[in-house]
Amino acid sequence: MKQEAFRTTLRELVHCYQAFEGYAGIHIRQQGLTIPQFDLLVTLGNRGDMTPKELVQHTLITKGTLTGVIDRLLLKGLISRHPSTIDKRSYAISLTPKGRALFEKVFPSHLAYISQAFSFLPLQEINQIQTALKKLRLAFETQKAKTKHPEEKA
Repeated sequence: MKQEAFRTTLRELVHCYQAFEGYAGIHIRQQGLTIPQFDLLVTLGNRGDMTPKELVQHTLITKGTLTGVIDRLLLKGLISRHPSTIDKRSYAISLTPKGRALFEKVFPSHLAYISQAFSFLPLQEINQIQTALKKLRLAFETQKAKTKHPEEKA
């Protein structure tokens, strides 16, 4: 019985993420951005200048995809690239004034758009979902910490 509940929950988690991404993607594309571009724009808007390594750690963008996302946002004039003040071998990415203006316009409207999907849920249920998702995230993080990665030596 527990295995069946696990599978059903896992399937629902995946479907929930797909539904969220599909719904959020509509609004993001209306802003002339892809989901990874929006992710990078919002991360820089909320956190400030970051190196590519930091962007990979703080976004859902993989290392292999990041260069293309950066290049396209550079072409749009939304970000700039400059030598890092911390590590001269690296560079930092920051929002341009145009990028900052887009972030300040798009981020609040996107939150309002996403909140519409939560509008039918009572606050108590939203809090329960948040608690359950946090427990699940911590369970994954705990298991990941216990797992040896292929690149690690025994």
